[in-house]
Amino acid sequence: MSEPVEYHLNEASAAELAEHLLRCDTDFVPPLSDRVNINDYAQKIANKAARFEAWSGSTLIGLVAAYCNDQESRVTYITSVSVLREWTGKGIARDLTKQCIEHVQTLGMRQISLEVASDNVPAIKLYEKSGFVASKTNPPFVTMDLLLKNGEEHERQT
Repeated sequence: MSEPVEYHLNEASAAELAEHLLRCDTDFVPPLSDRVNINDYAQKIANKAARFEAWSGSTLIGLVAAYCNDQESRVTYITSVSVLREWTGKGIARDLTKQCIEHVQTLGMRQISLEVASDNVPAIKLYEKSGFVASKTNPPFVTMDLLLKNGEEHERQT
């Protein structure tokens, strides 16, 4: 872990995304493989999502994937946030989430939404620090939203 972290947009291949998600599988609550076929999901992310990536050398160590294609409602949906276990606690998820928010603002979106397991306290705290607030609960998940204002800054939903 002595190599520096580099941030990129949309560089990972579907195979690299799948490898990363497989390495993070059991860190998802519940495990990602219990909910999706990881290879198919990685292909969907590669084809349809904006990908904010953290790399160390040739290893994808962090990922935020967001669907930014709903121009009618102007709502972006973050589908995945993951960091390899050995890289957690270094601000990578925070930095990737910030990059995602900044990107979405440039697109003129009005809101970002995501779902998180209601017992995933570290993730919920990360999202709250980024300005997301819980909007509804559908056990075992909580939907969190970030309202964007003027495409330049975000505010907490009240």
